[in-house]
Amino acid sequence: EQKLKKTAIIIPVKEINDYIRESLPYIEALDYDKKLLDVIVLPDNPGVLEGNFSFSLRVIPTGHIHPGEKRDIGIKSTDAEIVAFIDDDVYPSKSWLKKAVEIFESDNDIAAVGGPAITPENDSLLKKVSGYIYSSFLGGGGYRYRYIPEKARDVDDFPSCNLIIRKDVLEKIGGFNTEFWPGEDTVICLKIVKDLKMRIKYHPEVLVSHHRRDFPAGHIKQVKNYAMHRGYFVKRFPETSFRLSYFVPTFFVLYLAGLVPFVLLAGESAALGFIPLILYCLLLIMDALRTPGFSYGVMTAAGIFITHLWYGVYFIKGLLSAKLDEEK
Repeated sequence: EQKLKKTAIIIPVKEINDYIRESLPYIEALDYDKKLLDVIVLPDNPGVLEGNFSFSLRVIPTGHIHPGEKRDIGIKSTDAEIVAFIDDDVYPSKSWLKKAVEIFESDNDIAAVGGPAITPENDSLLKKVSGYIYSSFLGGGGYRYRYIPEKARDVDDFPSCNLIIRKDVLEKIGGFNTEFWPGEDTVICLKIVKDLKMRIKYHPEVLVSHHRRDFPAGHIKQVKNYAMHRGYFVKRFPETSFRLSYFVPTFFVLYLAGLVPFVLLAGESAALGFIPLILYCLLLIMDALRTPGFSYGVMTAAGIFITHLWYGVYFIKGLLSAKLDEEK
């Protein structure tokens, strides 16, 4: 029989909110011995979480600091063997932790485990559109497995909204130890695979639900932040960021910017310039048809296009930045 390990679930938050109140009953419903669970919530200011739970629940106010710094406080506050990181707008599936521990037990070389963060069924239309964009063929590309269950694999960069790490590994690498946000997950994953030469395992059953940002405003702001950091990380952490897939939206933006001059100068060959755009539009239509209805389809197709433009532009800005705002 599987031997469960003492596990801390660390949740950084700005303030105690409805999302974290929603998440706690799902943690209570985990197929796991609650006496082995240490749940640590880290808001900026003191707050109270009410409820009768059979796991240990602590609220540790931290002041206004970045999520990576909050997680480091949580790490130092527990003696658990396994540390599971989720965000406040995330809630776990029933077998989430049990499956992760099973994976850890299968190979001592596995330092961390992650899984898909799917869009909840009860999210609003605008939040679901954001989810459809991320999980679409064009919008998510080779990273769709982060948003929908796909086959198990080793990865070298994974979001901290669903990342479970051995405590002794965290101690070896000094925790997150970064002020980057977003991007703190890229930093810690790189330490695991590069410095420790250990593995990070993705498995579809290590599944959580993750509330999305509203499209367009919240979604676009998130994409902008992701793009800025990834562009900057191409220079700072090229081992996992200097990859063609991250440059593709920028190539698309440059293609669109050059399309009009090409058409004006190409004469009889001008029509050739539209071939990539036509293929792109066909793929957009295919992604739109995978959504459950006309409204979802139209908004998802428009959202993918806008996402590519925003990401492409702000990736360049990050690439050209001498430093990011949070760096001292």
